Amino acid sequence: MIKTYLTKLTETSTRGDAREESYYPVLKDLLDEYCRSSNKKKIQITPQPKKTEAGNPDFRVWDGKQHITGYIEAKDPSIENLDKIEETEQLKRYLHTFPNLILTNFLEFRLYRNGVLINKALIGRPYWIRKVKTTPPVEKELELLQIFEKFFSFSIPKVYDAKNLAMELAKRTRFLKDEVITHVLKEEEQTGKGFIRNFYKAFKDYLISSLTEDEFSDLYAQTITYGLFAARTRTILFFCGKRFFITEKIRHIHIGLRHI
Repeated sequence: MIKTYLTKLTETSTRGDAREESYYPVLKDLLDEYCRSSNKKKIQITPQPKKTEAGNPDFRVWDGKQHITGYIEAKDPSIENLDKIEETEQLKRYLHTFPNLILTNFLEFRLYRNGVLINKALIGRPYWIRKVKTTPPVEKELELLQIFEKFFSFSIPKVYDAKNLAMELAKRTRFLKDEVITHVLKEEEQTGKGFIRNFYKAFKDYLISSLTEDEFSDLYAQTITYGLFAARTRTILFFCGKRFFITEKIRHIHIGLRHI
């Protein structure tokens, strides 16, 4: 399985016109073959999936319905040092958001669990592909299979208490602030008009005269996130009738958000 993968990888590279996306089918074939051999029938692997709350990872691994196993971020095989990729804002954002993530340049695979590197394996030397133009000898095959086993066996833990839920909401609030509201404010500043900038101006004029754009972005993101959550819990309350329980949970979550 790994030998076939490296052969296809080499063939793609030696054509001379490949870019990062050219290697996606090769990696998908490897992942599909692993799932078949390990009897993971419900797994679906989607290259270049729709945008997530943290950006656009290159692969999504899920059950084809709702349950997401994890994401894979791939870099061109010409990028040999994945340490530098770990320091990019993109990967930091992914590690902060996705509890189960693989980073790879198609030869080295790194598995992260809750933002922490737990396993890595280099299955072939780039030198053989780039310089010798031949399939590299297989290395660390067992280690790669162990990485795949841990990755595909992962299940996102359910949120059972207010503290954990507050932390999950805080992640999404930070992303909304940093990647959406802040950028929209900058774009609207160039045009001199815009809904969010007018909202910010109204806050400064009538509520908090010392309010900075960064503080407003944070305030606005928290309002949206908490508002959406409150709307969702009201729906649950309508169907379940557990008014006191839900009210108490909201109160504790609100307290938790204030301390994150």
